[in-house]
Amino acid sequence: MSMKRTVIVTGSSKGIGAAAAIMFAQKGFNVVINYNESYESASLLCSSLVSNGYSVITQKANVANKMEVDLMVKETLYKFGSIDVLINNAGIAYQGLITDTDEIDFDRIIDIDLKGVFNCCKSVTQTMVNQKSGTIINISSMWGQVGASCEVAYSAAKAGVIGLTKALAKELAPSGITVNCIAPGLIETGMNSNLTVEELNDFVNEIPLGRMGSADEIAAAAYFLASPAADYITGQVLGINGGYII
Repeated sequence: MSMKRTVIVTGSSKGIGAAAAIMFAQKGFNVVINYNESYESASLLCSSLVSNGYSVITQKANVANKMEVDLMVKETLYKFGSIDVLINNAGIAYQGLITDTDEIDFDRIIDIDLKGVFNCCKSVTQTMVNQKSGTIINISSMWGQVGASCEVAYSAAKAGVIGLTKALAKELAPSGITVNCIAPGLIETGMNSNLTVEELNDFVNEIPLGRMGSADEIAAAAYFLASPAADYITGQVLGINGGYII
């Protein structure tokens, strides 16, 4: 059994998840890099961190599949002996008019972006309750706070993550477990690859701080919420959006 704290970061082969995996590894955590389809990216990231002396493993799991999530948690406990932090980062986006969004598209977004968070939270809860400690950090979006035109499914899922966070925080607080949410704004990751340069520039011009955020800034916020400095913070939504939503 490892004496280090252990973090599972879902969807951590790239983007915000990868930045979080790197930061937590550098801070001395055992890190579980979760992926579903991005095996190569996850393996390269893991190999890079391990070669630098960090304690990191990969675990394949589709967060929408409860059995796969349970297996990931079981393997993590077998390897490291505890689960101290869960970062629910896995998610996908979908853009389109509601008239062009069919039930399959909607269900896929809800399954991964919302049910995936539920599955992972449920799977680690008993372990954290037994430990009488734990931190859950859910990655939502500013669109979960205010909604985005042509992103009905995504906005609904991310709003659901915020509601889940607040409810679960109340439920788990007596067990010494904190549950918080980060709602990023426009972050420089591959999720925005569908936007043209002109669209990105127009968006940035509406941000008071005048730039996109970085994945490292979201990772730093997650690390803060997992640190002793945040022990009295639970059920909160931390907006990191450059002032776009105030």
